[in-house]
Amino acid sequence: MRTTKIVILNWNGAGFLRRFLPSVIRTAAPGVGVVVADNGSTDDSLAVLEREFPSVERIVLDRNYGYAGGYNRALAQVEADYFVLLNSDVETPEGWLQPLLEILDRDPQVAAVAPKLLSLAEPAQFEYAGASGGFIDWFGYPFCRGRVLQCVEQDKGQYDDPRDVFWATGAAFCCRADLFRQLGGFDADFFAHMEEIDLCWRMQLAGYRIRIEPRSRVYHLGGGTLASTSPSKVYYNHRNNLAMLYKCATPCQRIVVALVRPWLDLMAAVSYLLQGRTAHFKAVGRAWRDFLRWHGMLAAKRRNIRGRAVGRPVGIYYGSIVLRYLLGRKRFGNLL
Repeated sequence: MRTTKIVILNWNGAGFLRRFLPSVIRTAAPGVGVVVADNGSTDDSLAVLEREFPSVERIVLDRNYGYAGGYNRALAQVEADYFVLLNSDVETPEGWLQPLLEILDRDPQVAAVAPKLLSLAEPAQFEYAGASGGFIDWFGYPFCRGRVLQCVEQDKGQYDDPRDVFWATGAAFCCRADLFRQLGGFDADFFAHMEEIDLCWRMQLAGYRIRIEPRSRVYHLGGGTLASTSPSKVYYNHRNNLAMLYKCATPCQRIVVALVRPWLDLMAAVSYLLQGRTAHFKAVGRAWRDFLRWHGMLAAKRRNIRGRAVGRPVGIYYGSIVLRYLLGRKRFGNLL
């Protein structure tokens, strides 16, 4: 019989644990364990866990390794067939988990599956970090069914069909433990942001599929670690996105990206500068600087990934989602 563990990575989130962990414990399917991995918290998270949630298994890391490195180190200590990675600011209703596990039980070619992600603040609206399944455009910009750039749609059941997607949200990521380990887990050099998209791309290149199962839904607060307006988030998103493209894209796509992305990122940086957001302007520059410094390391990773590629990823929009957005087409519709 398969075993499943829900693993929550926590960093200075004592308040989130008090608010959201009870729903996770209450709605976990029978026999499913709940683990909290503490990523070097300096608040009273560990005391809260020990005092208020004694039944929850704890893993204590010595410092903050980020989302990617923290989960890699924590999951190395977790024995299970399926991992369910859950953000600490996610509320789970009754019956959310079983549809995800059924997908993995039924189809061995599915590597990871995610629920529909809705906003905790506005439950009738999709949540930015995953909505109803993730996609990517030719230039590396992620978007979702229900969220295109900054336009987030109301959930009216328009994306309730289960289907293959390009990426599954890291806010609620259910995957096969053996494949996670086989592929080396998340890229720990990313620290935070884009790591789940990078892993889903590598899973597809390895011949597996990524699914969205809207029968399952969870509610995400969002912005619990880095606010969307944070310069650090701009830095990680730009740097990690460039690194992911370098590692995983086809030669043709890499050439197009190399010609176009510098101009797109320059436009984004200038836009920040004109808005008086100098820290964001500098964040884009630092992202490019560090991406270029990573060249040798990324080249080695690319040879390993592309050299063993057997699958052809689905969910890539062969166009520019940014251009589409600027032309007023801000909803997913029947794009893919």
